[in-house]
Amino acid sequence: MTLYLLFLMLPIYWLVNMSLKTNMEITSGLTLWPRDITFDNYIKIFTDESWYSGYINSLTYVLINTVLSIAFALPAAYAFSRYRFLGDKHLFFWLLTNRMAPPAVFALPFFNLYSAIGLFDTPWAVALAHCLFNVPLAVWILEGFMSGVPREIDETAAIDGYSFPRFFIKIFMPLIASGVGVAAFFCFMFSWVELLLARTLTSVTAKPIAATMTRTVSAAGMDWGLLAAAGVLTIVPGALVIWFVRNYIAKGFALGRV
Repeated sequence: MTLYLLFLMLPIYWLVNMSLKTNMEITSGLTLWPRDITFDNYIKIFTDESWYSGYINSLTYVLINTVLSIAFALPAAYAFSRYRFLGDKHLFFWLLTNRMAPPAVFALPFFNLYSAIGLFDTPWAVALAHCLFNVPLAVWILEGFMSGVPREIDETAAIDGYSFPRFFIKIFMPLIASGVGVAAFFCFMFSWVELLLARTLTSVTAKPIAATMTRTVSAAGMDWGLLAAAGVLTIVPGALVIWFVRNYIAKGFALGRV
């Protein structure tokens, strides 16, 4: 296990190692640690608007997408888990086929649509586009958790005089909190690392950090130290999300569809 963890951590260590070096030291030869530690790469990211605005844009549309995906998926998953209607299994499968399609299929239609209605180059453009992939995934995960909750709880709450919104928020939601955490985690991670739609549907104002990182080549060559520092800072939000939902993810592997 120790060797396996060292193998996994080696790329991350090398990324941090490069981010603390100058370009001259990076290109001059192989060193296991920086000879002269520099934080200029991080300082440039936090002081250059073209860099730190990319992180703000990415976090903005990722949070919007996560909230929208969970909000849309909760009632849909409840309907699939509690009711039987004509074509329910076919509709459920159709939702999953949307998740299976590659983002490149939808890039051009979304580009034309958002350009026509004025949503191009806004965080909402990317957030809504990612909903096409995250909502089916969230519905699939949440439906598995909701199906594990006995129907008698719904009936008992109705007999006790609970309205459906009150029952859903106060009783049902705490029972599926693990499922909500797992679904939110996967929605966040997909939207955070997805590049094609994020780059196609933005230009200047809402350009995400992933698109900014692909444009570090200048007349002087590749700025390896700056790119490494940006990579380190890109890992941080995902690591924080994993830390806060780690218990929910463990329960999801044991109880839900993960």
